[in-house]
Amino acid sequence: MKFLIVDDDFDSRRLVQKILHPYGYVDVAADGEEGVEAFRTALKDGEPYDVITLDIMMPNMDGQDTLREIREIEKEVGVPAEKAAKVIMISGLDDSKEVHDAFFLGHAISYMVKPIRKQTLLDEIQSMGVTLEKSAE
Repeated sequence: MKFLIVDDDFDSRRLVQKILHPYGYVDVAADGEEGVEAFRTALKDGEPYDVITLDIMMPNMDGQDTLREIREIEKEVGVPAEKAAKVIMISGLDDSKEVHDAFFLGHAISYMVKPIRKQTLLDEIQSMGVTLEKSAE
């Protein structure tokens, strides 16, 4: 299992990384530009991310633009819909416009409002059809 956490807040990245680390490999990016580059590199290396958590409000490139860019890259390289990365949008705002844009414009799978709780995040990932098993280390 391979995860990508894209969030400009260090504490948020660290929390989500701590939650997901027992279940697989976790990369982190501090903003949308880094996230897109990490996504592009993983895809090029044949090791795409299974799940991406993506903060909405970030400098340089916000989460909505990052998600649209990720979906565009998937389309360019011919990733079938069923193999597309599962994306959870995360925000400090419970904003209906952001929720609408995440689902309908960016094809996000889920939307969560901070603060993130461990069991809520794990349940959300499993509800997307992703099986979480603790990796042997």
